[in-house]
Amino acid sequence: MPDFNTQVPHIARIYDYWLGGKDNFAADREAAERALAAAPAIRTGVHANRRFLGRVVRYMADAGVRQFLDIGTGIPTANNTHQVAQSVAPEAKVVYVDNDPIVLSHARALLKGTTAPTDYIDADARDTEKILEAAAETLDFGRPVGVMLIALLHCIPDEDDPRGLVRTLMEAVPSGSYLAISHPYEENHPHDETGPQRSEAAEMLSKAMGKKVTLRVREEVAPFFDGLELVEPGVVPIQEWRPDSGLDINSPATNMTGGLARKP
Repeated sequence: MPDFNTQVPHIARIYDYWLGGKDNFAADREAAERALAAAPAIRTGVHANRRFLGRVVRYMADAGVRQFLDIGTGIPTANNTHQVAQSVAPEAKVVYVDNDPIVLSHARALLKGTTAPTDYIDADARDTEKILEAAAETLDFGRPVGVMLIALLHCIPDEDDPRGLVRTLMEAVPSGSYLAISHPYEENHPHDETGPQRSEAAEMLSKAMGKKVTLRVREEVAPFFDGLELVEPGVVPIQEWRPDSGLDINSPATNMTGGLARKP
């Protein structure tokens, strides 16, 4: 395993803690608890987000998609992308992308038992050139790909051009491909004479998690799908996106919104 610093919290290990996992350290747990103090709905949101992932992957697989590029995958837990996809189509290929060495270690172990080509890329989500070049060793970019940015884009601040990142990825895949996004949101941004400002919750989350967190209003999430055909019901709170169990139908409100769209 590559060297890593257990004294510095990492978003993948923080999410693991929120999901009830054990692959986290004291710094991650402390950061996770500080974030919960700032935004108590996070824990409900991350569990709902995991179920949302399963539903969008299943929808794409049922629609005939047999290749998936999952960027910012996090530490594997139940119902991972390849498990859901391959339950529908055993030949489905999946490439995972993350930049945490613990995620890398788990991914290597988890993927040993897969029958279809499945791979892991150690890369920052913003390095789209590296991601696409490495993914092309496993995926055929002449055929539809399900691009997944699940609970990722809030870690990409506006100055790093997250819309450009999404555009680059979707330009690399052909017609019939899909884009799945989930994103934490807030109802509105505070304003001053300079325009929209980050909320207190975003500031507290950024401090707690050790990296800049950009919460966006729902109207700022929808443009990530520009040029694509949204699957009904569109961009909505994730528990309202085609719920298939009481966990979502009766779910309390979350601070996560999301959607799925097809490239025409």
